[in-house]
Amino acid sequence: MGTKKVTHGEPITSVLTGPLVWRAADLKEDDWKFCLDEACLNEIELAVAHHKSHRLPIELLDADRFDMPRCQIVMSKVREALVSGCGFALVDRLPMDRLNSEDAKLSYWLLSSMISRPVAQKLDGTMIYDVQDTGKKAVAGSGVRPDKTNIDLTFHNDNSYNNPMPDFVGLLCLKPAKSGGVSRVMSFETAHNALLKRDPDVLPRLYDPFIFDRQREHLENDAPTISEPVFINQGGLTARLGIHQVRNGYEMANVEMDESTRKAISALERVFADPDLQFHFTMSAGQFQYVNNKVIGHSRTEFEDFEEPENRRHLIRLWMRDVGDRSYTG
Repeated sequence: MGTKKVTHGEPITSVLTGPLVWRAADLKEDDWKFCLDEACLNEIELAVAHHKSHRLPIELLDADRFDMPRCQIVMSKVREALVSGCGFALVDRLPMDRLNSEDAKLSYWLLSSMISRPVAQKLDGTMIYDVQDTGKKAVAGSGVRPDKTNIDLTFHNDNSYNNPMPDFVGLLCLKPAKSGGVSRVMSFETAHNALLKRDPDVLPRLYDPFIFDRQREHLENDAPTISEPVFINQGGLTARLGIHQVRNGYEMANVEMDESTRKAISALERVFADPDLQFHFTMSAGQFQYVNNKVIGHSRTEFEDFEEPENRRHLIRLWMRDVGDRSYTG
């Protein structure tokens, strides 16, 4: 399986400008941090109490079922930051001393539904996804996603290896790690500008297809890999980045990377390693983050976990998308 020539818009050759072109030093806390005030927390606790006497599966609920006007105001500001601002947000926080994990999942689901519609993250229809280290290894063709390990994750966007990609990704922290697991975000527009300045010769290659491992998340008779570009220019820059899945994809397809492919990936890795281009934060229990998935890359550092199962790092992920149906294949 090769990387046939496919057009995904002409490579952008001018410097990108706008709110998505940021470095860590440019950001103010008001750009990305949003607080749930006491009025929000009261609405959340009333919604949790109502749900306990009118139970339905969380996946069947939407925010319109509950009277939460203050939360709607806060989450509309979060969506604005995702769509028109820096492209990511941290929400502080659910009161984990007053909510158990199921109450927290319900609250997070309702608040996320105010941003966009949650959708399935696997072919089996899983919509509420546990991010935990399973001890397994994310090797080529195994289907083990890197989020099920404790390894350092390079910058990527979710479901880069399949279609459709979610518009937004959310992560709720139920339990932080013993150490490590620091969240990192980077704007793909900033990364593109850096490549244009440092390695402009690799940009055309990044607009042509790469082979991605589909993580065994495909129908039985479908190919185990797909071929897609990293950068797409269709009225603006979007990206499809998963270097881990690309390396595994070439291994699975038994295709050796040519010099231009290796050079492009190396240039990306150098940009991803630049601390000035990335923003770091550590989530505490009850906090949750969102990214605009096609324009912001997210990652996390390697982490050390607690020995006791009940204390081990546990995040809850949601994918959101308003186009197509709610299945994994859209």
